Amino acid sequence: MVKRASRQWVPRLERPQGPHHAPAGGCEPVKALTADFRPGTAAPTTAAPTTPVPAMTLLTHLVYALAYLIAGGSAGAALWALRPEADPLVAWLAGALVVLAGALVHEAVTRLERERKAARRIARLNDRVEELAQLLERRLAADPDAQPDGGVRYDAVMQEVKLLQSLVARLTERRAPRPPSASGERRPAPSAAPSAPPSAAAVPAAPPMDDAAVLEAVRDALKADRIDVYLQPIVSLPQRKHRFYEVFSRVRAADGQQIMPDRYLDIAEREGLIATIDNLQLVRCVQLIRETERRQHAIGFFANISAATLADAEFMRQFLNMMAQNHALVPKLVFELSQHAVSAGGAVTMGILSQLARLGFRFSMDQVTDLAIDLDRLLRHEFRCIKLDRALVLDPANAGRIRELRHRCAAEGIDLIVEKIETENQLVEVLDTGFDFGQGYLFGEPRLSRKPE
Repeated sequence: MVKRASRQWVPRLERPQGPHHAPAGGCEPVKALTADFRPGTAAPTTAAPTTPVPAMTLLTHLVYALAYLIAGGSAGAALWALRPEADPLVAWLAGALVVLAGALVHEAVTRLERERKAARRIARLNDRVEELAQLLERRLAADPDAQPDGGVRYDAVMQEVKLLQSLVARLTERRAPRPPSASGERRPAPSAAPSAPPSAAAVPAAPPMDDAAVLEAVRDALKADRIDVYLQPIVSLPQRKHRFYEVFSRVRAADGQQIMPDRYLDIAEREGLIATIDNLQLVRCVQLIRETERRQHAIGFFANISAATLADAEFMRQFLNMMAQNHALVPKLVFELSQHAVSAGGAVTMGILSQLARLGFRFSMDQVTDLAIDLDRLLRHEFRCIKLDRALVLDPANAGRIRELRHRCAAEGIDLIVEKIETENQLVEVLDTGFDFGQGYLFGEPRLSRKPE
């Protein structure tokens, strides 16, 4: 039942041959970049000493709040005592205005302190980047005998360092956050993120965050390295062998609450942050691929990429330079675009895809809502996978078109992956239609990936 011709492009990891194989510790220096942003992690010994600035404690906030509440009450009482003939409501309104003014000043001071704290974090991160670059140069110069292997490690790590440095620099250039417009809010397609497990409804939901709070949490997570990467397996059918992992990003708020992609993607895209999130995810993908290569695991990774990321010329240039130093990793990374992005992609977007394809990258199309797919166009741009929603596949009204699409894809060497398979009965129905790959909670829910060691 498994196609043979269409499986030729599946990444195969080779055993390391000779001294040019990437060593296990190739990513270790990069982990030190964000050491002091994670609780309980010691800062590198080479870091310059910094003078901690005490943050406002809860007691301080309470004292401030009590102060302007007392000031407001006193102002109202004094006005009432001085003008007893006046309406008491005027005195209470005056007191309320004093309280409101105090609260606004309190909020402004708190926000300024948070911004200063974020600026100090970014400055420390920039210092770490520079120190790491100098340390790598000294180590490479001190060990000339290891130059062939050391040069490969140095180039790979330095490319990642440059990418991280450019992303950090962008965060400092962002405008002050503004609350997103509620009228412009839209919901992403259901398949833009992994579906919730059947038992998720029984879990009590956290209090909902408004758009402004979500935007603030995303900005803070980007600065504090709290964009977590989750992996969900894609399996071959009927063997259920893991062939790929799809990479998802989730934002972790300061209080530990997870913000799911369907909640923050639209907001991040509207505020110009989606490219930064995609870029961080791609850097992590490269680290994951290098780790699987070291462990000799024959596995590939699907990474979503947006039109904003493709149009980010500076990042794409640095990313491609990094991949040029690690060309063996290219076949193991599959870029995933939505059907809307492929259909709406103009000459610039499709030209970028063609350049990536010439370098050896392959692509997948997901969020399919229209089965009238132009396979010739996909083949020209090296699309080798199409993801279909399980409900779309099992809809009796689509049976004829699904059968025709499956036969054409089999002839052209395009793999079809059925998403959101959550029960054994659904799997049986999918197997009856003859598909070779599946994804869903039945095979494994998205799990937090370990950072490369």
